[in-house]
Amino acid sequence: MSSKNIITITRQYGSGGHDIGKALAEKLDISFYDKELISIAAKKSGISPEIFKDVDEKATNSLLYSLSTGLYSYGNSFSSMGDLPVNDRLYILQHKIIKELSEKETFVVVGRCADYVLRDNPNVVKVFIYANIDSRVKRAIARQDIDPARAKQAVQKADKRRANYYSFYSGKKWGMVDNYDLCINTTNINTDQAVNIIYEYLNVLGN
Repeated sequence: MSSKNIITITRQYGSGGHDIGKALAEKLDISFYDKELISIAAKKSGISPEIFKDVDEKATNSLLYSLSTGLYSYGNSFSSMGDLPVNDRLYILQHKIIKELSEKETFVVVGRCADYVLRDNPNVVKVFIYANIDSRVKRAIARQDIDPARAKQAVQKADKRRANYYSFYSGKKWGMVDNYDLCINTTNINTDQAVNIIYEYLNVLGN
């Protein structure tokens, strides 16, 4: 297995992507980033993490304006983003943080368009986690405070939000197999089994 791999996890809501990513990082003994990126971004920007949590992985319609005015520049300092909506500021911060981390360490990262952010990095393995709607609804009911009567709608809404976020910031379609190296259906497998599949795939790449 290569010691240089960074693994990005893109996931449907309720598919277990977070748990899989965290367990994989523990198995590989490398860092894990999901909500942790919000805390890092908050420290760098001075913005409350609670504010960032409200807009995490949610797109705005402002980025085209940001591009046209030259504000959307990764070379700029964080303070230059003061006129941008919080959504855009968080995306730009997380983009910069993921890039910076990729130059220092190997890790597993969940969401945040990380597969797109690191698309030119030859050491990135891009994984998509999905499952059928019934199993995702069951997981959402068990793990989240969701009304069973509205669980399916909540899951579909969350997926739509993630798809819009990914499309907005990457220009690509979320969930398309062409974007990923490995796609895993977790409908009939548990977290450990999914982790083992990724682990074995990494072993194959390292041979």
